[in-house]
Formats: sequence, C-alpha cells, structure tokens
Amino acid sequence: MHDHRTRLTRFLLLFAILILYFGLISTKYGIRDGFAITFLTWSFFVLCTPIADAGFLLDFPIRVLFEIRMLYSEIVVWLLAVFSNVYFFFSYSEIYYKTLVLMVFHHILIQPYPFWSIIALSATGTFLSIHLADELFDMSLDTHHSKYKGHKNIYQIIVFLFVAGIIIILYDFLIKQLGIDIPV
Repeated sequence: MHDHRTRLTRFLLLFAILILYFGLISTKYGIRDGFAITFLTWSFFVLCTPIADAGFLLDFPIRVLFEIRMLYSEIVVWLLAVFSNVYFFFSYSEIYYKTLVLMVFHHILIQPYPFWSIIALSATGTFLSIHLADELFDMSLDTHHSKYKGHKNIYQIIVFLFVAGIIIILYDFLIKQLGIDIPV
C-alpha cells in the first residue's frame, strides 16, 4: 500500500507542476499559446528524456484505474507526442521559439543527424523502464509469484540496469553536443 501512496503522491506532484506551468505560461502568452506551449513542453519530456516521466502523468493512473498495462498507454502517449509535433512543426512552428526548452526541442527536430538519436535513446529507455515497471507492478500484486519468476525479474533488472547505463552515457554525450550540461 505504501508503494501506491508514493506513486500517487508523485503523480499529484507532477500534475500540480504541469498545472502551475500552464498557469505561468498562459499569463505570459495567453490561453491558446499556453495550451500549445504546455503540451509541446510535455511532449519534449516524452520524446527527449530516457525515462517515462511525462508519460507517467497518464500511465500510472490508467494502470491503477483501468488495469491497462503501462506499456500500452505509453505507446499511445508517444503517438500523441509525435503526431502533435508533426502538426505544430508544419502548421505553427513559431511556437517553438517561445521558450528555451522548445527552442532546444526545435533544434533537435530540425537536425535528424545526430540529434534524433536522442529521441531513439529516449524511446529505448522509456519503453524498457515501462516494461520493468509493469513487471514490478504485476509482481507486487501477485503475492504468490514463483521462485522462477522472481529470478526472471532479477535477470530483467540486471539487463535493464546495463542497458540503462549505456543509454545514459550515450544520451549525456548527445546532450553535450547540443551545448547543454546536465549537472549530476
């Protein structure tokens, strides 16, 4: 039960940050651009970070309320992020020049080589972490999981950590190519 409270608290905190961000951006740019900027910023975090952080706003509640695996809802999240960026990129591209995050995002989008690798690494990291989260969620619900299943999950975690380490190293390298230094 404690794990569910922690996830719920994290979800509510992320949602509150999103609402606060929308309020601040709308005050500066108006409601219409506020929605667009907030949505594109959300899609930046979906497409350009190697963990399911922005997708978590939808994945976790959907999993808890409707028992739909987070992997499936994350696929929908990614499709929504990709198609919305195609729309904005071709119909209202000046929106990308309103905030620093969106300017960086636009720079990534207009330079397929090497910066679309950031999106590919983010997809790999996100879907691996979502798969692992689904497995751990299932394991927490199944109090009678077998010894074999427990070992299988340990091996998955080890492989995940190895792949995650490689993703983080490559991601950090590409982000630095953009001129961004992320303090650790």
